[in-house]
Amino acid sequence: MARIALEHQRGWFVRLAEWGSRRKYGTVLEPGQAALHNRRVLTSMLLLEGSAARWNKLDPELKALAVMVTSARIGCSWCMDFGYWEFHHQGVDPAKLRDVPGWRDSDVYSDLERAVMDYAEAMTATPPEVTDDQVERLRTDLTDEQLVELTSVISLENYRSRTNAALGLTSQGFKETCELRPVK
Repeated sequence: MARIALEHQRGWFVRLAEWGSRRKYGTVLEPGQAALHNRRVLTSMLLLEGSAARWNKLDPELKALAVMVTSARIGCSWCMDFGYWEFHHQGVDPAKLRDVPGWRDSDVYSDLERAVMDYAEAMTATPPEVTDDQVERLRTDLTDEQLVELTSVISLENYRSRTNAALGLTSQGFKETCELRPVK
């Protein structure tokens, strides 16, 4: 149950924000509803998300796995639900998305994917537990530009997941709309 009201008076700004969310995602996103309590916060969030959406140096699948591992480590069910939906629609292998919570025991990931997920977990720990060895491992496959983007993606997901979890936002039902076909 959300720890903050998700309903607002129906002024022009609220209607505009809800229209934009429905247009892009088919529904009004609860983190946006929560942020509507402070327009400056919402505006900053939208600007940051819009800018981050244009980051394109890192492989999208690596980015997705880093985001999902970060969400899982923090325990943000809203982020796990939405992330699954978002990355499923971007073409990320559903088996990889499903196995994120137990990624260390799964055989669906490459060595680089495992290094990215290990780094995401280490960055997400409080305090961070990143080692020189982890960064050097990533630098064997990633450019400095890609490493900076990976680090920033993980930081951004920490912001999202910690905000949503603290506000009590939980799964909004996105994953159920993915139309997964059973493996035959």
